[in-house]
Amino acid sequence: AFKELDIPFERAAVGDRHVMELLGKQGWHLGGENSGHIICLDRVTTGDAIVAALAVLAVMKESGESLSRLRGDMELYPQVLLNVPMKQRVDLSENSTIQDAVKQAEARLGDSGRILLRPSGTEPLVRVMVEGKVANDVQEICEQVARAVGDALG
Repeated sequence: AFKELDIPFERAAVGDRHVMELLGKQGWHLGGENSGHIICLDRVTTGDAIVAALAVLAVMKESGESLSRLRGDMELYPQVLLNVPMKQRVDLSENSTIQDAVKQAEARLGDSGRILLRPSGTEPLVRVMVEGKVANDVQEICEQVARAVGDALG
């Protein structure tokens, strides 16, 4: 939807800090995370739900449109997040078993989804997230990748 509206879009690494860095680098004012953190740099320098809600209300008032009408063209993709315990922190990008599983999963998703693997910053876990158009496929692919990660990490 962004492309059709000629709105630039980039994915930052997970974390408000990374979103802020990307916004600063690009000179943009709006960014956010799937967790719900939304940063409106023209108003505040941190993620603030009240400020984000007020910004949405301002757009609704200016446009005269309802929220359901404004989000009408937004396509939501099913997303599954699984946590895989790990005994010690490892570099996931250097584990061929994990990388092979990710490549197979990416091939199955094609251009209609994405996979994110990252160690938790607060717990001894690897977070496996899969997003795509078909919910059953997303669930199955996420379980397969999580199983491969679990097997590789022992």
